[in-house]
Amino acid sequence: MNIEEIVREQARAAKKAARRLAVNPSSVKDAALRAMADALEKNTAAILAANGEDMAAAREKGTPRAMLDRLMLDEKRIRGMADGLRQTAMLPDPIGEGEMETIRPNGLEIRRVKVPIGVIGIIYEARPNVTADAAALCLKSGNAVLLRGGSEALKSNRAISSILSDAAERAGVPKGALQFIDSPSRDAVSVMMNLTGLLDVIIPRGGAGLIRRVVTESAVPVIETGAGICHTYVDRGADLEMARRIAVNAKTSRPAVCNAMETLLVHEDEARAFLPQLAAAMREKDVELRGDEATRAIVPDMEKATDEDWETEYDDLILSIKIVKDLDEAIAHINRYNTGHSETIVTNDLNHAHRFQREVDAAAVYVNASTRFTDGFEFGFGAEIGISTQKLHARGPMGLNELTSTKYLIFGEGQIRA
Repeated sequence: MNIEEIVREQARAAKKAARRLAVNPSSVKDAALRAMADALEKNTAAILAANGEDMAAAREKGTPRAMLDRLMLDEKRIRGMADGLRQTAMLPDPIGEGEMETIRPNGLEIRRVKVPIGVIGIIYEARPNVTADAAALCLKSGNAVLLRGGSEALKSNRAISSILSDAAERAGVPKGALQFIDSPSRDAVSVMMNLTGLLDVIIPRGGAGLIRRVVTESAVPVIETGAGICHTYVDRGADLEMARRIAVNAKTSRPAVCNAMETLLVHEDEARAFLPQLAAAMREKDVELRGDEATRAIVPDMEKATDEDWETEYDDLILSIKIVKDLDEAIAHINRYNTGHSETIVTNDLNHAHRFQREVDAAAVYVNASTRFTDGFEFGFGAEIGISTQKLHARGPMGLNELTSTKYLIFGEGQIRA
């Protein structure tokens, strides 16, 4: 079979499994998730061996360090994947949960309840942990899933998906509910985007190019995720030591992820005291700094920032810095250049904190905390399917509730409409 036939056959199998999975009791789904977590840990050596092959191939191709960090697995990251599965198992099952109940004047009893979406397609790049996160959330919310990971992580994803699907089926999940497209062909993405009637929604996770392509070309409905031009604003009168810690964490803890800071904004009254210490701390972490004219007047040896820098998601140890005159200018800059992901203010002014949260247009808006917390696990969702940066259906970290639709259940006693 060619790639189109292969992918369509997998989607048909997922569609068939989805009907049975939708009515699986919580006990079966939770037992499956725990079994999947145990299987990951039991097979750590095999996963690391497969990942080692992917890493070696990526290094040989000269893959950037940021991408290598996304691709790399170790025992700690595999434990984290297993922990996410177990935490998801402990969460309340959203399926069947009532959202509304009313009795109409004619006696009709109307309830709105949560139901699975059906079959979810996930297209993602070099992050093998997405395989486990997506499987956990889709299965718990009663959805079958068709996964297409990046070619650079093919062996890692093949190992992880095989381990997970085997464990899930042994625990009672319908065969075919967890599908992985085991092919490096880019044509698989095109096929998925045209599986209307088989896929109910596609969620892309990756770089701006992938997301833009899927949003633009897909005939299947899309939930847009991920691109993250995130800002930290250091307000007038802020605790500068707190600001330094937050900024360094937001930029350097994992620079290749979408919730990492890309631009730092500093109030002009704090710039001379703050920027030299901030620059020193960033350079200790090998961060390349790019500043506007006012910033370079204080720290002359940084690169000059251009207009392109303000609209770039670096995914690397690069930071652009701009001095602003006040909160108004900071909010205006953020709302012009951000991608609707995560923004933070460091401030001691409660009124400024509330204004920032009210006026900044983003899925997650922080006060005195790093943007790196925008994550399903950190928000208590067990894992996440992605960070939605759109405003329809779901916004922010997408957990179980965001993978459901609704159904109306109506009880009558013979009522007819006049």
